[in-house]
Amino acid sequence: MVITIVVVLTLSSVGLFGLLLRGAKRQGVAIIDHSFGWGLGIGALTDFLDTLGIGSFVTSTAIFQASHYLKDERRLPGTLNTMHAIPTAFEALFFVTTVKVEAWTLISLVLAATIGALLGSEVMTKLNQRRIQLIMAAALVVTAVLMTAKLLGWINLLGAANQATALRGGPLVIGIVGNFILGLLMAAGVGLYAPCMVMVYFLGLTPIAAFPIMMLSCALLMPTSAVNFIRHDRVDYRGLFGIILGGILGVIVAATLVKSLSLTALSWLIVIVSLWTASSLWRAAVRSRKKSLM
Repeated sequence: MVITIVVVLTLSSVGLFGLLLRGAKRQGVAIIDHSFGWGLGIGALTDFLDTLGIGSFVTSTAIFQASHYLKDERRLPGTLNTMHAIPTAFEALFFVTTVKVEAWTLISLVLAATIGALLGSEVMTKLNQRRIQLIMAAALVVTAVLMTAKLLGWINLLGAANQATALRGGPLVIGIVGNFILGLLMAAGVGLYAPCMVMVYFLGLTPIAAFPIMMLSCALLMPTSAVNFIRHDRVDYRGLFGIILGGILGVIVAATLVKSLSLTALSWLIVIVSLWTASSLWRAAVRSRKKSLM
């Protein structure tokens, strides 16, 4: 199973890189241009944080907006997907090959998230995106408080063992349904990482088991989106190859760090990521509210 995943991720990354080369040539952009160094730094920082579970889209967007990096904001979604697709594949490769998660658990949860994300664009257009963001933000804050209470020894009912590498019976069903819903919510602007980390924690899996599950889920989705953006010329290639290289380097450093953390440190990392994501969702909901009033 691991060999199949490695082959699929390698082929998709090589194929995507080839398409990016063609797209850059079509737009007359050099592989190494004057923005290569700046892109290297952006990729290293954002994908370092992504590997820790914080996510890369929010941080990348913040950097782009602060620096006016993109000349055309309409190319933001396409640029985000193409710049992070290959580094995310490296994240998935690292964690799938080094972190032990039972094959059936990994495959079923990843497929559930993938199917949910593919259906999400249809389902989420009928729901109130701002309300979903606020509900998820509140849920993540409550979860972070409960996890903190457990880690400090105030309560002992949550995340009982946190040593398991496989799910069976009811917990597996909950995991599949939960990851399917999280895949759906990606279309509403709710990142998969933090909620998936929390769900895995409460189902009793070892905290690091969340990393191959969430990384592989996104690594399978992003290349497909990237291909569509490339085909419609919705990608800004300026500094893009520097971002990809920097992203790969950031992943290598961060993945090594995460792998060496203790279970307690990983649990605290989940708390931090939950609060960070809740803050991001809250700000996105506020911005959406302001736009609707204008």
